[in-house]
Amino acid sequence: MSLLVVGSVAIDNVETPDARRDDLLGGSATHFSYAASFFTRVRLVGVVGEDFPRTHIDLLSQRGIDTSGLQVVSGGRTFRWTGRYQPNMNDRETLDVQLNVFGQFDPVLSDDYRLAKYVFLANGVPSVQMKVLDQVPGCRLAVADTMELWIEQTRDDVMELFQRIDGLVINDSEAKLLTGTTNLALAGHLVRAMGPKFVVIKKGEHGAMFFSEHEMYVLPAYPTSRVVDPTGAGDSFAGGMMGYLTEQDNFDPKTLKTAMAYGILVASFNVEGFGLERMQKISRDDIEARLAEYRQMLSF
Repeated sequence: MSLLVVGSVAIDNVETPDARRDDLLGGSATHFSYAASFFTRVRLVGVVGEDFPRTHIDLLSQRGIDTSGLQVVSGGRTFRWTGRYQPNMNDRETLDVQLNVFGQFDPVLSDDYRLAKYVFLANGVPSVQMKVLDQVPGCRLAVADTMELWIEQTRDDVMELFQRIDGLVINDSEAKLLTGTTNLALAGHLVRAMGPKFVVIKKGEHGAMFFSEHEMYVLPAYPTSRVVDPTGAGDSFAGGMMGYLTEQDNFDPKTLKTAMAYGILVASFNVEGFGLERMQKISRDDIEARLAEYRQMLSF
């Protein structure tokens, strides 16, 4: 079983209170793919420019990620993002965004990719996300992410997308913007009423909340004491969650809760280094060891 992800592949420049790193491999689909690759085979669909280093593609391929769906635009420039984190490492300021080739991203899936049963629509234009759904009619589980920009500028498309997906993964500020309430428990139920069968609200260092028709619960974040770079943590969370669901070929309530835990733990590794540096040093065994610790923390 394989997992299809469609979204951004980028080059990031990240500044924290302690350091700055330039030309990091980033993007929502990148972080998602790497996290999911610990659990299942991943097929990545994205677009980059001719300036995109071949070493980055090799890094993904070495994790078993299928990059045949990564389009390289001749003469084009890759999507670039520059951001600065505040001392609390939760709040960040976007200093520069250059969409470049990602601004004209119009994914066309291969015949093989169209057979995907598990699909994640990483952050992107809602109309493009829906074009992807049109190309995977046999999909068993379709989950999407979105962001404040699309909620504010293309709300009608966002609402249409919600009617077509099984699950939604968003952060707390997006949930508040969608619903107009600061009460996250209420916001989760209201967002689910907009269409998705289940909604996951990410709360950064405070974990994540899950909402479905029959249950609501909160899982805390893993208390790592070494936060180096939070970039891509939310995408890594989604990758860990979707990777486990695909591996199990199941998304019943019990499996979903376990998948949430795996997502939280993979994200906890992601924040311990710049870009994918920390993720390159861990194995599935490391994730399982942290899961055992996490289970012990939650046992009372």
